[in-house]
Amino acid sequence: MGVLARKRKAVEPVVENLGGIPLSPRAATRAAVALVALRIGYAYNWFDIGPALPSIGTRYGVGPAEWGVLVAAFLVGAGLLQVPAGLLARRYGARSVSLAGVGLLAVSAAACAAAPSFLVLVALRIVAGVGAALFFSPAIGLVASLYPPGRRGVPVGIFSSAFSVGSALGIVVTAFLIPPLGWQLSLVVGGAILAVATLASIVLVPSTVGAAPKGPPIRGPRLPAALRYRGVWAVGIAFVGLEGATFATGQFVVPWGETVGGWTIALAGVVGMMFVLPSIAGGPLGGRVAERNRNHRTQFVVATVAAAGVLAVLPWAGLVVAMVVGTVFAFSYGFIYAVMYVLPHFWREVPAGEVPLAIGLLNSIQLAGGAGVSALFGEVVATHSYAVAWEVLAGLMLATLVALVLLPATPAASAGPPLAEGSGRR
Repeated sequence: MGVLARKRKAVEPVVENLGGIPLSPRAATRAAVALVALRIGYAYNWFDIGPALPSIGTRYGVGPAEWGVLVAAFLVGAGLLQVPAGLLARRYGARSVSLAGVGLLAVSAAACAAAPSFLVLVALRIVAGVGAALFFSPAIGLVASLYPPGRRGVPVGIFSSAFSVGSALGIVVTAFLIPPLGWQLSLVVGGAILAVATLASIVLVPSTVGAAPKGPPIRGPRLPAALRYRGVWAVGIAFVGLEGATFATGQFVVPWGETVGGWTIALAGVVGMMFVLPSIAGGPLGGRVAERNRNHRTQFVVATVAAAGVLAVLPWAGLVVAMVVGTVFAFSYGFIYAVMYVLPHFWREVPAGEVPLAIGLLNSIQLAGGAGVSALFGEVVATHSYAVAWEVLAGLMLATLVALVLLPATPAASAGPPLAEGSGRR
């Protein structure tokens, strides 16, 4: 038995992680599980504020216009720090930056429950967004570094899909918790879940993984190619409308269902979940299509038109139709984001080492623009109606898509190893 164990250990492969220290498969699996749990808790705290909006409105005496500002505040923090997070990870290490980010998100998300005023609540959501930004890009690199080339696709894909799981849980669990606990304790639950996952990750993710690089700081050109390439800006701007739509639906479907549909908050939460969870299925399909076919502009257009088309039906939807709309909408944007994060690996003008920076920049553009779209949605609800706001949202998805005319044609072959299917979703 001991001989067999020694033989198994002798042939067990090791992984050279970002810190350069060999890591056993068992240790890599433990670290990956911890990071996936973090991803779920992280996404939970993106969306748990949505079901609480009506209660927040009552507590602070604010309406849908202010709700839109509150929703946008998180995206502002998340958008502004996407690129700096990557730069900080290069200097201080991906592990330190990502764990500090989720720690900040956990504390600020829970602290929202004690906000003495609406203005303080908005400020805390901005801080929560900053924490989210510090986690995303460094963490996706950590997961990839745990496995050797050729074995990274599944764990990175699982890590990405965990966002949709956490988002759906944030909507539906909070909707069920608010009636017995109230909105303040419901937000504390989200922060506490993430805090526990953070502490577990500190223990389970070895300090050698994603450690700060040794030697002098990494130096490169004054302006990396990823920041100058036209395709990055084209994709970033083209999906500002989509980013705003995905976030606005995730946050406002529950209040809409309560006030317009007359549903209970729990039932509205289930409907809200359907605007997030089906994206898990769209991601893998989008990744496969993007790698096998180079007509990426067409893929973007078809999927976006489908998502905008069903969203335009929502004002007239009953319970069942709303769930169908949510399913098609979420599946479509899951498809789109998968194509979006595979695409940079085909750009020969962007060095392989700068692909994360390219993804960080397009994320930053979309999140910052999406914040404006979310705020506008709330304003339209306040001044007109939910029906008008849903139509405006669908129209903005198509309007910003025009920027794809600036997207260069995809080369015939990949310039580097493709990203895992469905990966890259923040």
